[in-house]
Amino acid sequence: MLGRVWHPGGVGELIYSAITSLDGYVADAQGKFDWGAPDEEVHRFVNDRVRPAGTHLYGRRMYEVLAYWETVDPRGDQPAFMREFAEIWQAADKIVYSRTLERVTTARTRIERSFESETVEALKAASERDLTVGGPELAGQALAAGLVDELQLIVSPVVVGGGIRWLAEGLRLELELVDEGRFSNGMTHLHYRIQR
Repeated sequence: MLGRVWHPGGVGELIYSAITSLDGYVADAQGKFDWGAPDEEVHRFVNDRVRPAGTHLYGRRMYEVLAYWETVDPRGDQPAFMREFAEIWQAADKIVYSRTLERVTTARTRIERSFESETVEALKAASERDLTVGGPELAGQALAAGLVDELQLIVSPVVVGGGIRWLAEGLRLELELVDEGRFSNGMTHLHYRIQR
């Protein structure tokens, strides 16, 4: 489970989580991902997994999608589970990896121009909370560098036939299944620990 422990003195874990189609895409060939929108049950599950994380690492595109949550008022008229996610997201630190983004539009956010594995390793070592990495390109870099500890995957019951894959080509990982679950809307959750 994401962020399941507090790490006094540091050494947080880096967790890559994604919602994908059954054939392994986070966005289809048109760049759409509405087919993966979580319902209330899945959203509450995601909230519980994200809540303990202290820092989120994003690529530019993922950040731009998730920056929406900065605009949601936790006291507003959205459903409670959405307000809860907004509050969780707003409370976490965000690092955006981008060579082109000129400024951030959200609080607790900074830009890094390049992904440096040594810097991320130091961030993990100093963190008392787990970290997440979002976006397949950035996650691919972190996976290739051996920095990711766990994969959390929610699989949507749809085949989209092409688009943006959740895992980069050429990766080879040995995994241990830690947990699995099924939701009433047909989505499934798979939680893997990467074997070193």
